[in-house]
Amino acid sequence: MDMADNGVIKQHLIDPEICIRCNTCEATCPVQAITHDSRNYVVDASKCNLCMDCLPPCPTGSIDSWRQMPRIRAYSVEDQLGWDSLPSELSAEEIAAAGAMADAQAAQQAAPEVDVTAVPGEGVFQAAQYGATLPPWSAAHAYTNLYGPRAAEKTITASVVGNVRVTEVGKEYDTHHVMLDFGNMPFPVLEGQSIGIVPPGVDAQGKPHHARQYSIASPRNGERPGYNNLSLTIKRVLEDHQGKPVRGVASNYMCDLQVGDKVQVIGPFGTSFLMPNHPKSHIVMICTGTGSAPMRAMTEWRRRLRQSGKFEGGKLMLFFGARTKEELPYFGPLQSLPKDFIDINFAFSRTPGQPKTYVQDLMRARAADLAPLLSDPNACFYVCGLKAMEEGVVLALRDIATQAGQNWDVVGAALKREGRLHLETY
Repeated sequence: MDMADNGVIKQHLIDPEICIRCNTCEATCPVQAITHDSRNYVVDASKCNLCMDCLPPCPTGSIDSWRQMPRIRAYSVEDQLGWDSLPSELSAEEIAAAGAMADAQAAQQAAPEVDVTAVPGEGVFQAAQYGATLPPWSAAHAYTNLYGPRAAEKTITASVVGNVRVTEVGKEYDTHHVMLDFGNMPFPVLEGQSIGIVPPGVDAQGKPHHARQYSIASPRNGERPGYNNLSLTIKRVLEDHQGKPVRGVASNYMCDLQVGDKVQVIGPFGTSFLMPNHPKSHIVMICTGTGSAPMRAMTEWRRRLRQSGKFEGGKLMLFFGARTKEELPYFGPLQSLPKDFIDINFAFSRTPGQPKTYVQDLMRARAADLAPLLSDPNACFYVCGLKAMEEGVVLALRDIATQAGQNWDVVGAALKREGRLHLETY
């Protein structure tokens, strides 16, 4: 927050009516000022230093919200977690009166101010600082926010035209490939974008469910080419990240849909996690679980271009992780892709009788192939999956560059500046 001499601050807030709870801001914030509960994402005024790193990646603009506030009346995290909408602006008279009160209290207490410019964990490796907020220079133009997300704005209705399980395990851990058709309503999308699904009904507080964000798993010309449709990769959620039983509202709703059902959609979202259009560009995809959705979209678009016989693409490399091959989405179809089209590397961490292997382990094993791509301006890297994988993957890239004699500070800065390293974790 911005400390002013008159006891007034510029407090950074998140608009709960626009926010689609995508976790981008929390993942990006270098000072851990952003947190969330099951309903809202909020900013801790005592930690925020107005660095603005969270603004560019936000897909809806909800993060770009501010209030002039007397320091003494700054909204707490607890206040913000209970909001359904942003509070009204204070009048100039309210700000002045409370600001004068804050000055008087500060003079009496003479307490030292907290240094809000200090970065918690400074000196610790921060993977998020290398993630690009700009797309590759040759990416196609993305359309965003055509529908929603404000409650007063309209959604678009899509029809379910397919729902197929794409993992081999039982219902407890099933992952579905859900196909939605938009009929004659405009809904242009690109690989790497996402949409919001609005589940029907209300939550435990009797309030309408917020939209849940899902990455698009199909290429720009549709899951079925020539039709106004797209696909999503959705895992049924039956436990939280701590292993506690929980029934995911949107994931179970989507996995149980039948052909012909109607779904309310907002979006599309996303302007940076986009693939390059340059024919000679190389793409390195690193993902776990349903983080494979945008990678499938990119791979399928390149495959269709290759089939046309008029496209000479660069290298495609995929590092794909899961606990077992039975829990890995699209395992079967991936086996049928030509080896000269895509270089696939599977990492399984829970295969009985086998050592645990993670995507970063395979990356280090392929260091000789990845190192030249790190310094190649035509190579782009995409990371998608659980937040826990982010640090290990970027550390692996750093080590690969360093071992090849490259200066990581230079390489890492170039990856971010040139829109070549994209991190989308949750």
